[in-house]
Amino acid sequence: MMLGPLINSGAIVLGGLGGAVLARLIPQRLQRGLPATFALASMAIGISMIVKVHYLPVMVMSLILGTAVGELCYLEKGVSRAASTLQRRCQRWLPLPRGLNQEAFAQQFTAIIVLFGASGLGVVGALTEGIDGNYQLLLVKAMMDLPTAVIFAMSLGPSVALLALVQLAVQALLFLLASVIMPYMDAVAYADFSAVGGIIMLAVGLRIAKIMPFAVVNFLPALLFVLPFSYLWRHFFG
Repeated sequence: MMLGPLINSGAIVLGGLGGAVLARLIPQRLQRGLPATFALASMAIGISMIVKVHYLPVMVMSLILGTAVGELCYLEKGVSRAASTLQRRCQRWLPLPRGLNQEAFAQQFTAIIVLFGASGLGVVGALTEGIDGNYQLLLVKAMMDLPTAVIFAMSLGPSVALLALVQLAVQALLFLLASVIMPYMDAVAYADFSAVGGIIMLAVGLRIAKIMPFAVVNFLPALLFVLPFSYLWRHFFG
C-alpha cells in the first residue's frame, strides 16, 4: 500500500490551508520575515548536501546536461504556465491573497514546487517504501513539510495546498519504479545524487530570497542523469 506519499501530501494540504487561516492572525512583518529565513535554511541545507559529493565530475556533468535539457524543453515556463492555469481554475475555492497577482504567484510557486517535490529525502523515502513498505522516511518528511507549507501559505494563500498534487505524482512514480531504480542507488550514487539536489536547494534558497532568479525547474532533469553518470564514471575511471 502506498501510504507514505498519501501522508506526505496530506501534510502539505493541511499546512497550506492552515497557513492561509493563520495569515489573518499573524502580523505582516512576521509573514514577510519567515520566507526569507526559510530561504537561508534552504541554502544551508543545500551546502551541507553539496559537500558530501563523491565524484565531482558526475555532479558537474549531470547539472550541465540536465539544465541544458530543461532549458531546451522550456520546462520552467511550462510548469509556471500550468501552475497559473491550475490556480485560476481553483480561484473560487483557493483564492490568492489580496495584492498578489498571477505572475508573482507563478514565480514563487514554481520555486517551492522544486522544494517540496525534488528533495532527496522524498525521493529516497518513496523508493524505500516501494521496495520494503517502510514509510518512515516519508513520515519524517511530512513532519517537515507541514510547517514549511504553513510558512509559504501565509504569503501565497491556500493555493499552496495544490503542491500536494505534484508531490503525490512524483512520489507515486518513484514508488512504482523502486524495484528498477533502488539497486543502483548505493552509497556513492546517493552521495552524488544528494550533491546535485543540494545545488538545486541552494538555487531555490537564492531565488526565494530574491538574490538570484534561477530557473530552478530547469535544473530538475539533472537528477535523472546522476545514476547513469555515476555508474559510467566508476566503470571507466573509478
